[in-house]
Amino acid sequence: MRTSGFDSLCSPDALKILREHRKGESDLIERDGVFYLIAVCDIPEPEVFEPAGFVGVDLGIVDIATTSTGYRAAGRGLDRHRKRQLDLRKKLQAKGTKSAKRLLKKRSRKEARHTANVNHIISKTIVTTAERIGYGIALEDLTGIRGRVRLRKDQRTSLHSWSFHQLASFVEYKAKRAGVPLVYVDPAYTSQQCSEYGHIDRKNRIDQATFACRSCGALMHADDNASHDLARKGATAWTTGRESRVPATP
Repeated sequence: MRTSGFDSLCSPDALKILREHRKGESDLIERDGVFYLIAVCDIPEPEVFEPAGFVGVDLGIVDIATTSTGYRAAGRGLDRHRKRQLDLRKKLQAKGTKSAKRLLKKRSRKEARHTANVNHIISKTIVTTAERIGYGIALEDLTGIRGRVRLRKDQRTSLHSWSFHQLASFVEYKAKRAGVPLVYVDPAYTSQQCSEYGHIDRKNRIDQATFACRSCGALMHADDNASHDLARKGATAWTTGRESRVPATP
């Protein structure tokens, strides 16, 4: 495959994948003045390694993702971005003209690309860290997240506009490509359970950011505590799954 001219237009990793794994035909498309190369690549999945532990990933609104290894993807800048986009959409919707409707579609695609780009960066950081330290990844099962999460009125737009499922899918496919084990776990009680000794109490969660165990006195950021709870659940789920795959003794 000839790649001259594309070297400066894509990352070295993407160029390497194109050279080594492209299958069939490719399409060059133009959208909003930007050209994209769409190519099918058949990438073999490496064997999943046996993890030494698990990285718990807590998803949220104030911080999009917090991991048990100390990584925090802050959502403050993204929240400002979302509010700006919301204001622009309202103004365009109020106009109701054909040109305004075209701009709305264009801005919608632009915002989707922005969201995907941020999710790619976050997921790559999570998977790269797990691969480097030989850990698996424990993601919370997102089933019903919009129904079970209690939020202030001003946070509801953020919850419904951010693609948590997309972020999880990016982490999943990047983990597969790296051979990093990944499990989904039930996030029940992670906001109430102490990651130090397991004590569960609704009053442990002082406020949105603070967790203080009423039993052992452990004090930490609530998202950090939840991420450690998820890491523990991930290790348990992995061990249980591994034991279930062992043939029964005749």
